[in-house]
Amino acid sequence: MAELRDPVQISVPVDGGDLSALYWAADAPGSPIAVLVHGITANAMAWARVAAALAGEFEVVAPDLRGRAGSARLPGPYGLERHAQDVATLLDRFGADDDAGADATVLVGHSMGAFVAAMAAAGPARDEVHGLVLVDGGLALAEPPGADVDAKLAAVLGPSLDRLSTTFPDLPAVRAFWERHPAVGPWVDVPSVAAYLSRDLVPGETPLRSACVPEAVRVDGGDVLLNERVLEATTALPVPATLLWATRGLLDQRPGLYDEVRLAGLGLEPSGITAREVPDTNHYSILWAEQGVAAIADEVRDAAARS
Repeated sequence: MAELRDPVQISVPVDGGDLSALYWAADAPGSPIAVLVHGITANAMAWARVAAALAGEFEVVAPDLRGRAGSARLPGPYGLERHAQDVATLLDRFGADDDAGADATVLVGHSMGAFVAAMAAAGPARDEVHGLVLVDGGLALAEPPGADVDAKLAAVLGPSLDRLSTTFPDLPAVRAFWERHPAVGPWVDVPSVAAYLSRDLVPGETPLRSACVPEAVRVDGGDVLLNERVLEATTALPVPATLLWATRGLLDQRPGLYDEVRLAGLGLEPSGITAREVPDTNHYSILWAEQGVAAIADEVRDAAARS
């Protein structure tokens, strides 16, 4: 595993305020750019291990999406089309406006972030994206149980959603909450994962609570499950894409969000999407386990090389 580099905290002006992001520099001017987009209740630090594998070779930037972590105070309306526009604005800052003339820009999204990345690539960032990597997301999910959006989200997200209405007296209580999570629990004492979990918290506030805005999660989740424009984005991609899918799901269960049968039914070939399983990973550990990090980094390099 590559040695972790400390990122630089940056902000990028977007509609309504400043989008918070983490930035890892490249070693040479004109290096390709990797933009990493996190999931529905996550934040930029989820990508620390992937960024470590790419930093130096790439300029790496990972935003906190509107309504999360450092971008929690950015106003609504929320929704994946708004996030796609924010990502396009970020790409303008690091791509089209880059005097050094980057060779390639690769957009990478995990979970909900994969849907955002696909929407950005198919829409407002169409002329700026040279490669697209979808990590356990971006393609239509199996219909979750529940009579409405809130019930469906609860069925899919489980403890990750529960924490939005939970307060914690201290960091050990936060750790204990995540230690009980069947997919995240084995990773809570890994320093980069602990930093990711800590970044989720509202700074300087006691008791501790998540910075995620519940309305942002609800609106964005409804888009992932029900918005046809979101679900059709992968049918109009300007570049070939790769889906890397985890064997296990959000609660470490089998099957995960995708499996071979489900992917066969989605008919990916006409959309130019190649699917690859990343064995022995779940929905979260695909970003942290050695084989997940290597698979993502290799696909980013391949996408940049094809541009």
